[in-house]
Amino acid sequence: MKQEPIAETKFNPFSNIWVMVILMMLGFQLFNYMAVQEQSETLSYNEFKSKIDQNIIKEIRVNGDEVVATLKVGLGENARYYRTTLPPFEDKTFLELLEKNQVDMHIKSQKESNFWLSFFMLLPLFVFLGFIFYSSRRMKEQLGGMGGGGLFDFMNSTAKKYAKQEVSVTFDDVAGVENAKIELYEVVDFLKNPDKYEQIGAKIPRGILLMGSPGTGKTLLAKAVAGEAEVPFFSISGSEFVEMFVGVGAARVRDLFKKAKKEAPAIIFIDEIDSVGRARGAGIGGGHDEKEQTLNQILAEMDGFESEEQVVVIAATNRPDVLDFALLRPGRFDRKITLSLPDVHAREKILNIHIRKVQKDDSVDLAKVAKISIGFSGADLANLVNEAAMHAAREGQKYVTQDNFMYARDRILMGVEQEFVLDEKDKKRVAIHESGHVLAALLLEHADPIEKVSIIPRGQALGMTEQLPLKDIKNFPQAYLLDKIGVMLGGRVAERTLLGDLSSGAANDLKEATSLATHMVSQWGMSELLGPVYYQKGEDHVFLGREMAMPKDFSEATAKIIDNEVRKIITEKEEELMNLFKTHKKEIITLSDKLVEKELIYADEIKTLTGL
Repeated sequence: MKQEPIAETKFNPFSNIWVMVILMMLGFQLFNYMAVQEQSETLSYNEFKSKIDQNIIKEIRVNGDEVVATLKVGLGENARYYRTTLPPFEDKTFLELLEKNQVDMHIKSQKESNFWLSFFMLLPLFVFLGFIFYSSRRMKEQLGGMGGGGLFDFMNSTAKKYAKQEVSVTFDDVAGVENAKIELYEVVDFLKNPDKYEQIGAKIPRGILLMGSPGTGKTLLAKAVAGEAEVPFFSISGSEFVEMFVGVGAARVRDLFKKAKKEAPAIIFIDEIDSVGRARGAGIGGGHDEKEQTLNQILAEMDGFESEEQVVVIAATNRPDVLDFALLRPGRFDRKITLSLPDVHAREKILNIHIRKVQKDDSVDLAKVAKISIGFSGADLANLVNEAAMHAAREGQKYVTQDNFMYARDRILMGVEQEFVLDEKDKKRVAIHESGHVLAALLLEHADPIEKVSIIPRGQALGMTEQLPLKDIKNFPQAYLLDKIGVMLGGRVAERTLLGDLSSGAANDLKEATSLATHMVSQWGMSELLGPVYYQKGEDHVFLGREMAMPKDFSEATAKIIDNEVRKIITEKEEELMNLFKTHKKEIITLSDKLVEKELIYADEIKTLTGL
């Protein structure tokens, strides 16, 4: 996507001729002043009077208490000057001495003297302001008069405008969001054929809000709408509206909508609208801060659209929960489209798009890559393809292979391989720990299948056990969740079973197991003691994928019950695994010994070694 071409302008030295003349005159005056300063000799007052009495002085110039005398010189000689300072008292003999020797006297008024002194003091400021003004004029001319670059153009919109011929992205370049594309086809059809909708009395949505996790393709989808409709596209981030000066944001909103209406049919895309569209509050001074004024102007502009105006506003955010309700009401953002993380089929389509320009080997199986990249967004998959290509280039390969994709995935999820080497004792403990995870996944009925296990340090992890679900799971059964907790506890239980003690290696496993058990008890109604009641222990941000702490809305007695139920789930699962591992010590020892030897074992070999 390209920005509008910058118009070429040539510098015209005579465009500001009066400015040049004034600067030349000032320069001449300054040159004379410096010349006098250089060729003059400072005398005491008595010496100065003595020179006058010798009749060698032609004229004097008095400026306040400063006197500069011009000497009489012969033809062809350089001018010479004397200077002195008048005493603070009146000296009548000084005037008599001047008249006696016929010395011309020129006196500058105090007003004129102060004017030139002030002028020369302010001259650098005038020159600086003139340079800023001239530079802003030049920049504005170079931008084709589109705003931006003028001294006072900071109140104009900073949105980037793309002409309809310059938007090359279409729906063919977007995969994995088929439902969203179906809803947006109506907008495209309206922008291309508005008469069809106006004749029947239908009104196209004023605004479309794209909601979803980071990297799910919100910005790309907005560009695709503009590319399909072949209309001008104005793109701006919500943070660009707000400045330190009050009223600038509102002025930029007005300017943006004014430009879009002139180019109609057109699309305005506001990325990260939550930075300016947050819910309004009273705030300090009645809530009249800059962000609220900017939001008020957005609301007014969207509500002020005439029915025949063919301008569609598309906004994107991953925080719809913080947006002002007035922004979300019908008549403003009428249509809300949620972009979720792609499933396995969508991931394969996305990979096919990103791999178009990559030289790949026949061994590349994108279906398998899609299966092992559960939880990846569109941006993550683009990064995966790029990392695989970079790895192939570093290795001196001509084509990207399946191994490059596997390396890229491991690097993204777990980081690069660490250079340090574990000693034999630590290596054995890590091998037993990871073997415990593997054995738990093999023995528990509802656990996900094992893909591979490794004791190669990556990132902050000393080892890694990878499970590969057979399908993307949207709804988690209780039996599946309990076995998932069991797999997390497998490493800790294996250490207790074979080594008789524990290490800090299970810290993250315990954290994840406790979090999962807490959700089961307090929010998913999976506790017989508490029953089907929802207890809020934290604020879940669906699109951010994290939980924020917040005050609990239940009693201390209930909190104690929740804690006991969470502890009960984890301890019961640990006891179940202890009993299983006592009868399968041989498998743990066999698997851990092979891990110490090879450091990396895949699923087929794991099944052969354990017989499970």
